[in-house]
Amino acid sequence: MTHELTARAAALDAADPLAAVRDRFLLPEDVVYLDGNSLGALPAAVPAAVEDAVHRQWGTDLIRSWNANGWWDAPVRTGDAVGRLIGAAPGQVVAGDSTSVQLFNTLLAAARLRPGRRLLLTDPDHFPTDQYIADSVGRLLGLDVRRVPARDAADVLAAESGNVAVAAYAPVDYRTGELHDMAALTAAAHAAGALVHWDLCHAAGALPVELDAIEADFAVGCGYKYLSGGPGAPAFAYVARRHQDTFDHPLTGWHGHAEPFAMAGTYTPAPDITRARVGTPALLSLLALEAALTAFDGVEMKTVRDKSLSLTGFFQECADSLLDGLGFTPATPRDPDRRGSQVALRHPEAYPLVAALTARGVIGDMRAPDLLRFGFNALYVTHADVLRAVRELRDIAVTGAHRAPAFQSRPTVT
Repeated sequence: MTHELTARAAALDAADPLAAVRDRFLLPEDVVYLDGNSLGALPAAVPAAVEDAVHRQWGTDLIRSWNANGWWDAPVRTGDAVGRLIGAAPGQVVAGDSTSVQLFNTLLAAARLRPGRRLLLTDPDHFPTDQYIADSVGRLLGLDVRRVPARDAADVLAAESGNVAVAAYAPVDYRTGELHDMAALTAAAHAAGALVHWDLCHAAGALPVELDAIEADFAVGCGYKYLSGGPGAPAFAYVARRHQDTFDHPLTGWHGHAEPFAMAGTYTPAPDITRARVGTPALLSLLALEAALTAFDGVEMKTVRDKSLSLTGFFQECADSLLDGLGFTPATPRDPDRRGSQVALRHPEAYPLVAALTARGVIGDMRAPDLLRFGFNALYVTHADVLRAVRELRDIAVTGAHRAPAFQSRPTVT
């Protein structure tokens, strides 16, 4: 069986239309990197871009770079580059600030667009920050926050039609990789007169997201996962064009003013997506993200999705063959239409298994209490990587190598 899997991996990689794109990343030698769903690998275009930003733009051109090197326009310029990957026409996405800031700004603004409605829906399986901020928005606006699983959201929206202000969900479960139907949930929200807010952190750059086509209202996402913008890369916010004139967000910084350099003492919002800007962006990180996005040049998201499904499906096939009887159970749906770009396995010894795997040069991560997560960025992961990862995991489980003392103590970041 191992020989057959080796031959299949080689054949799939030989036919990979994205094989050459792997060279757009600086990958450590002899490392299989399956944690791009937490932090993307380093794109080759980034070091030179950051060096230029530091030494020439900042070091030589100094403050003149706001005009001469396009610093002022970078949030919208980078936002449009992200927009191409998430199905948003130009002028609807802005990049900058953190995901938490963008989430707070857009979620509260969305709720303000539905005055008189007292219910905010969110997912009990949402990333913790999404839930914390939903609760904060609820307290500030006097809304009841109800946690409803994505699979039940359409029924609740129908039952509470007229009461729901916003439904706030993610298309991909950050723990299991389960994929939800964005179009169906968006339609259900609109049928109930509600707005929908999407967290795209585990979707942007990993699969086709057609925000305009499904008539999404608001969305946010981070720049450091599948977009590979680097640690703490700026986030992005999508505000559908039809909502921009009435977008009333709580964090009204001077960069979102209609005339920022008039230095007026009262806020007049810009008439377009620039009103979603807040304060001075972290330029070095923003320029790194802009450079990172060039890794997608000439790449169609359908092609990314096709390879992603091949990688995740092959991982599941390898796990079925090589991990059977070793205590692993699948947590990710097998149906391709319900699977994002990661695969999760459950095992009672998840942390030491991941730690031992990392020590062998195969990097994934774990989420409490028992999930091993493996993320597959189709731009640089190969089927040979997949097979090596599962082989190493099998050897660790069979030999008990993960029970060594070195793998028992958890660091802060798992």
